[in-house]
Amino acid sequence: MMIRVAAAAYPLDWFDDWDGYEVKMTEWVGKAADQGAQILVFPEYGAMELASVAGVAADDLDAATRAVSDLLPRAADFLSGLAQAHGVHIVAPSGPLMTDAGLVNRAMFLAPSGAQGHQDKQIMTPWEVDPWQVTGNGPLQIFDTTLGRIGILICYDCEFPMLARRLVEEQVDIILIPSATETVAGYSRVRIGAMARALEGQCFTVMSSIVGDYPIEAVNISHGAGGVFCPPDKGLPQTGVIASGDLDVPGWTFGDLDLEKLATVRAGGGVRTRADWPLQMDRPVRHQPLT
Repeated sequence: MMIRVAAAAYPLDWFDDWDGYEVKMTEWVGKAADQGAQILVFPEYGAMELASVAGVAADDLDAATRAVSDLLPRAADFLSGLAQAHGVHIVAPSGPLMTDAGLVNRAMFLAPSGAQGHQDKQIMTPWEVDPWQVTGNGPLQIFDTTLGRIGILICYDCEFPMLARRLVEEQVDIILIPSATETVAGYSRVRIGAMARALEGQCFTVMSSIVGDYPIEAVNISHGAGGVFCPPDKGLPQTGVIASGDLDVPGWTFGDLDLEKLATVRAGGGVRTRADWPLQMDRPVRHQPLT
């Protein structure tokens, strides 16, 4: 099976009203669908632009957080309608959501059938912990879709190999990675993590980013690009890069994922990192003085 994915380099806009948001999302989803994309990945904290719809002052992060939390369900329902209209799967822009467990960073995953799932970020960056007080929440979700088994690791989560390994152990073929990074170093960390997880798990990873400036503290400066990655092995790109957008240039980056070639690599590639993972466990450690 061949699957076309679209990874967003997504600039945030300031809207006068809800209609402006609907127009933007309709255009973005329509452009990706017109290019044959079956999975669309919007970035982490892309939903922060919803604060403008509520008329929140740009310098009031608490008010912006509450406004976005209130509007996330409405945004998910609207994007779900677009997913159904175009017959695509959409990772919606994630945002802060108030739950019984506290404030979480939630990405909705929307199917063309109308079904809605979600993944909450697992591990917070220091700034998310303090001052924002966002908390990790809930289990890793496994999404069984018509396109195969898919997982989501939000930004920083992809820098932790054991999170991806849990997905791989559940036979996930594609890991989607919405991100928001304020520096090129941060973007590089997530990109390197995405590429490493594709190598280790012999799977595909798809990274999206926010780009540009915005007058809300959590997303005031963002650098990034879309990227689609694979294990560098037989029949797949030798660099491990299927597609990569230009840094800080808004738009979609498209990549084609060949699940048959992926299966071939796992069974008979140059290495067996997915199968050989347990061989590294429980190794004895010995100190050897060389003084």
